[in-house]
Amino acid sequence: MANNTAFFNAVRSSLFGGKLSQSQVDGINAVIAAWHRSGDTDDRKLAYLLATTFLETGQTMQPIHERGARSYFDKYEPGTKIGKSLGNTNIGDGYRFRGRGYVQITGRFNYRNAGLKMDVDLLSNPDKALDPVIAGMALVRGSLEGWYTGKKLGDYINASHTDYINARRVINGTDKATLIAGYADKFEQALALIAAQPAGGGSTSPAPKPSPVPTSGLPEPAKPGGFKPAGIIAAIIILAALAAAIFFVRF
Repeated sequence: MANNTAFFNAVRSSLFGGKLSQSQVDGINAVIAAWHRSGDTDDRKLAYLLATTFLETGQTMQPIHERGARSYFDKYEPGTKIGKSLGNTNIGDGYRFRGRGYVQITGRFNYRNAGLKMDVDLLSNPDKALDPVIAGMALVRGSLEGWYTGKKLGDYINASHTDYINARRVINGTDKATLIAGYADKFEQALALIAAQPAGGGSTSPAPKPSPVPTSGLPEPAKPGGFKPAGIIAAIIILAALAAAIFFVRF
Protein backbone atom coordinates (compact mmCIF):
# COMPACT_ATOMS: atom_id res chain seq x y z
CA MET A 1 0.00 0.00 0.00
CA ALA A 2 2.61 2.49 1.10
CA ASN A 3 4.37 2.40 -2.27
CA ASN A 4 1.25 3.30 -4.28
CA THR A 5 2.03 6.16 -6.63
CA ALA A 6 -1.53 7.51 -6.69
CA PHE A 7 -1.59 7.81 -2.90
CA PHE A 8 1.72 9.68 -2.69
CA ASN A 9 0.83 11.96 -5.59
CA ALA A 10 -2.41 12.88 -3.82
CA VAL A 11 -0.87 13.69 -0.44
CA ARG A 12 2.02 15.51 -2.08
CA SER A 13 -0.47 17.82 -3.75
CA SER A 14 -3.07 18.22 -1.00
CA LEU A 15 -0.91 18.26 2.14
CA PHE A 16 2.77 18.76 1.40
CA GLY A 17 2.70 21.73 -0.94
CA GLY A 18 3.73 19.74 -3.99
CA LYS A 19 6.94 18.34 -2.48
CA LEU A 20 7.74 15.18 -0.53
CA SER A 21 11.20 14.41 0.82
CA GLN A 22 12.49 10.87 1.19
CA SER A 23 12.36 11.21 4.98
CA GLN A 24 8.69 12.19 4.79
CA VAL A 25 7.97 9.19 2.56
CA ASP A 26 9.88 6.94 4.98
CA GLY A 27 7.88 8.31 7.89
CA ILE A 28 4.56 7.70 6.16
CA ASN A 29 5.66 4.16 5.36
CA ALA A 30 6.68 3.58 8.99
CA VAL A 31 3.27 4.68 10.27
CA ILE A 32 1.49 2.50 7.72
CA ALA A 33 3.71 -0.47 8.64
CA ALA A 34 2.81 0.01 12.32
CA TRP A 35 -0.83 0.19 11.30
CA HIS A 36 -0.64 -3.10 9.41
CA ARG A 37 0.93 -4.77 12.44
CA SER A 38 -2.10 -3.75 14.53
CA GLY A 39 -4.43 -5.91 12.44
CA ASP A 40 -7.05 -3.16 12.10
CA THR A 41 -8.31 -2.63 8.54
CA ASP A 42 -10.35 0.58 8.80
CA ASP A 43 -8.64 3.11 6.52
CA ARG A 44 -10.45 5.98 8.26
CA LYS A 45 -8.51 5.23 11.42
CA LEU A 46 -5.29 5.05 9.45
CA ALA A 47 -6.13 8.40 7.85
CA TYR A 48 -6.62 9.94 11.29
CA LEU A 49 -3.34 8.50 12.60
CA LEU A 50 -1.48 9.91 9.59
CA ALA A 51 -3.16 13.26 10.20
CA THR A 52 -2.11 13.19 13.86
CA THR A 53 1.46 12.42 12.82
CA PHE A 54 1.35 15.22 10.25
CA LEU A 55 0.44 17.75 12.94
CA GLU A 56 2.47 16.41 15.87
CA THR A 57 5.72 16.14 13.91
CA GLY A 58 5.45 19.53 12.21
CA GLN A 59 4.82 17.77 8.86
CA THR A 60 8.22 16.02 8.99
CA MET A 61 6.52 12.61 9.46
CA GLN A 62 9.52 11.67 11.61
CA PRO A 63 9.59 11.01 15.39
CA ILE A 64 10.68 14.30 17.01
CA HIS A 65 11.30 15.98 20.36
CA GLU A 66 8.76 18.50 21.57
CA ARG A 67 10.29 21.82 20.62
CA GLY A 68 11.16 24.70 22.95
CA ALA A 69 13.86 26.08 25.21
CA ARG A 70 14.55 24.10 28.38
CA SER A 71 12.68 26.71 30.43
CA TYR A 72 9.58 26.08 28.31
CA PHE A 73 9.19 22.68 29.98
CA ASP A 74 9.04 24.15 33.48
CA LYS A 75 5.27 24.05 33.07
CA TYR A 76 5.56 20.25 33.28
CA GLU A 77 7.59 20.26 36.49
CA PRO A 78 6.35 18.59 39.72
CA GLY A 79 4.10 20.90 41.69
CA THR A 80 2.51 22.44 38.61
CA LYS A 81 -1.01 21.50 37.58
CA ILE A 82 0.16 19.98 34.30
CA GLY A 83 3.13 18.29 35.96
CA LYS A 84 0.87 16.58 38.49
CA SER A 85 -1.50 15.37 35.78
CA LEU A 86 1.48 13.91 33.88
CA GLY A 87 2.76 12.06 36.95
CA ASN A 88 6.04 13.97 37.10
CA THR A 89 7.60 13.56 40.54
CA ASN A 90 11.27 14.57 40.29
CA ILE A 91 12.85 17.92 39.53
CA GLY A 92 13.76 17.89 35.85
CA ASP A 93 11.00 15.49 34.84
CA GLY A 94 9.36 18.23 32.80
CA TYR A 95 12.28 18.35 30.37
CA ARG A 96 13.31 14.70 30.70
CA PHE A 97 9.86 13.45 29.83
CA ARG A 98 8.98 16.09 27.25
CA GLY A 99 7.06 15.04 24.15
CA ARG A 100 8.69 12.51 21.82
CA GLY A 101 7.71 10.32 18.90
CA TYR A 102 4.95 10.59 16.33
CA VAL A 103 2.30 11.18 18.97
CA GLN A 104 4.43 13.15 21.47
CA ILE A 105 4.39 10.92 24.55
CA THR A 106 4.66 13.39 27.45
CA GLY A 107 5.18 12.96 31.20
CA ARG A 108 6.54 10.28 33.50
CA PHE A 109 3.18 8.46 33.75
CA ASN A 110 2.76 8.14 29.97
CA TYR A 111 6.37 7.05 29.43
CA ARG A 112 6.02 4.38 32.11
CA ASN A 113 2.63 3.19 30.85
CA ALA A 114 3.60 3.11 27.16
CA GLY A 115 6.88 1.37 28.01
CA LEU A 116 5.07 -1.35 29.94
CA LYS A 117 2.61 -1.87 27.09
CA MET A 118 5.42 -2.22 24.55
CA ASP A 119 7.87 -4.01 26.88
CA VAL A 120 10.40 -1.19 26.42
CA ASP A 121 12.12 0.68 29.28
CA LEU A 122 11.24 4.26 28.40
CA LEU A 123 11.77 5.59 31.92
CA SER A 124 15.50 4.84 31.86
CA ASN A 125 15.91 5.90 28.24
CA PRO A 126 13.10 8.21 27.05
CA ASP A 127 14.87 8.72 23.70
CA LYS A 128 13.87 5.19 22.71
CA ALA A 129 10.51 6.77 21.94
CA LEU A 130 12.22 8.33 18.90
CA ASP A 131 12.85 4.95 17.28
CA PRO A 132 10.44 4.74 14.30
CA VAL A 133 9.23 1.25 15.20
CA ILE A 134 8.60 2.14 18.85
CA ALA A 135 7.10 5.51 17.88
CA GLY A 136 4.80 3.80 15.41
CA MET A 137 3.66 1.29 18.00
CA ALA A 138 3.04 4.05 20.54
CA LEU A 139 0.98 5.99 17.99
CA VAL A 140 -1.11 3.11 16.65
CA ARG A 141 -1.61 0.89 19.66
CA GLY A 142 -1.81 3.83 22.01
CA SER A 143 -4.64 5.35 19.97
CA LEU A 144 -6.51 2.10 19.41
CA GLU A 145 -6.21 0.95 23.03
CA GLY A 146 -6.70 4.28 24.78
CA TRP A 147 -3.31 4.59 26.52
CA TYR A 148 -3.22 8.38 26.83
CA THR A 149 -6.64 9.70 27.86
CA GLY A 150 -8.70 6.55 28.25
CA LYS A 151 -10.46 7.35 24.97
CA LYS A 152 -10.01 4.94 22.05
CA LEU A 153 -10.01 5.75 18.36
CA GLY A 154 -12.86 3.29 17.87
CA ASP A 155 -15.03 5.44 20.13
CA TYR A 156 -15.15 8.06 17.37
CA ILE A 157 -14.47 6.11 14.19
CA ASN A 158 -16.58 2.99 13.85
CA ALA A 159 -19.28 1.32 11.78
CA SER A 160 -21.94 3.84 12.78
CA HIS A 161 -20.08 7.14 12.33
CA THR A 162 -16.87 9.02 11.63
CA ASP A 163 -16.07 11.87 14.03
CA TYR A 164 -12.63 13.18 13.12
CA ILE A 165 -13.04 16.27 15.30
CA ASN A 166 -13.73 14.51 18.59
CA ALA A 167 -11.21 11.78 17.76
CA ARG A 168 -8.62 14.28 19.00
CA ARG A 169 -9.78 13.41 22.53
CA VAL A 170 -7.82 10.18 22.18
CA ILE A 171 -4.59 12.20 22.44
CA ASN A 172 -5.12 15.72 23.67
CA GLY A 173 -8.63 16.97 24.36
CA THR A 174 -9.78 19.20 21.53
CA ASP A 175 -6.46 20.93 20.84
CA LYS A 176 -6.29 21.69 17.07
CA ALA A 177 -9.12 19.18 16.59
CA THR A 178 -10.65 20.88 13.55
CA LEU A 179 -7.28 21.29 11.86
CA ILE A 180 -6.40 17.61 12.27
CA ALA A 181 -9.87 16.59 11.06
CA GLY A 182 -9.20 18.46 7.81
CA TYR A 183 -5.89 16.64 7.39
CA ALA A 184 -7.63 13.31 8.04
CA ASP A 185 -10.15 14.01 5.29
CA LYS A 186 -7.32 14.52 2.80
CA PHE A 187 -5.45 11.40 3.89
CA GLU A 188 -8.69 9.43 3.61
CA GLN A 189 -9.24 10.67 0.07
CA ALA A 190 -5.69 9.66 -0.85
CA LEU A 191 -6.09 6.20 0.70
CA ALA A 192 -9.29 5.72 -1.31
CA LEU A 193 -7.23 5.99 -4.50
CA ILE A 194 -5.37 2.85 -3.50
CA ALA A 195 -8.58 0.90 -3.02
CA ALA A 196 -9.69 2.06 -6.48
CA GLN A 197 -6.62 0.61 -8.18
CA PRO A 198 -7.04 -2.73 -9.96
CA ALA A 199 -5.21 -5.71 -8.56
CA GLY A 200 -1.68 -6.33 -9.74
CA GLY A 201 -0.11 -2.95 -9.05
CA GLY A 202 -2.67 -0.83 -10.86
CA SER A 203 -1.95 -2.16 -14.37
CA THR A 204 -4.95 -2.22 -16.70
CA SER A 205 -3.15 -3.96 -19.57
CA PRO A 206 -4.89 -7.09 -20.90
CA ALA A 207 -3.38 -10.47 -20.13
CA PRO A 208 -0.81 -11.53 -22.77
CA LYS A 209 -2.08 -13.89 -25.46
CA PRO A 210 -0.43 -17.32 -25.69
CA SER A 211 2.26 -17.62 -28.38
CA PRO A 212 1.28 -19.63 -31.49
CA VAL A 213 2.72 -23.15 -31.75
CA PRO A 214 5.55 -23.17 -34.37
CA THR A 215 4.91 -25.34 -37.43
CA SER A 216 8.12 -25.04 -39.49
CA GLY A 217 10.58 -27.90 -39.21
CA LEU A 218 8.00 -30.37 -37.88
CA PRO A 219 7.40 -33.70 -39.78
CA GLU A 220 4.32 -33.92 -41.99
CA PRO A 221 1.56 -35.78 -40.14
CA ALA A 222 0.83 -39.30 -41.45
CA LYS A 223 -2.15 -39.61 -43.82
CA PRO A 224 -4.92 -42.01 -42.80
CA GLY A 225 -5.45 -45.35 -44.66
CA GLY A 226 -2.05 -47.02 -44.28
CA PHE A 227 -1.23 -47.05 -48.08
CA LYS A 228 0.42 -44.26 -50.06
CA PRO A 229 -0.35 -43.71 -53.81
CA ALA A 230 3.17 -44.73 -54.87
CA GLY A 231 2.77 -48.14 -53.23
CA ILE A 232 -0.52 -48.83 -55.08
CA ILE A 233 1.01 -48.04 -58.49
CA ALA A 234 3.95 -50.35 -57.82
CA ALA A 235 1.58 -53.19 -56.90
CA ILE A 236 -0.38 -52.75 -60.15
CA ILE A 237 2.82 -52.92 -62.25
CA ILE A 238 3.93 -56.13 -60.47
CA LEU A 239 0.54 -57.80 -61.01
CA ALA A 240 0.55 -56.87 -64.72
CA ALA A 241 4.01 -58.37 -65.17
CA LEU A 242 2.92 -61.62 -63.52
CA ALA A 243 -0.17 -61.84 -65.77
CA ALA A 244 1.96 -61.37 -68.91
CA ALA A 245 4.38 -64.06 -67.79
CA ILE A 246 1.55 -66.55 -67.28
CA PHE A 247 0.14 -65.71 -70.78
CA PHE A 248 3.44 -66.46 -72.49
CA VAL A 249 3.88 -69.70 -70.57
CA ARG A 250 0.45 -70.97 -71.65
CA PHE A 251 0.79 -69.98 -75.28
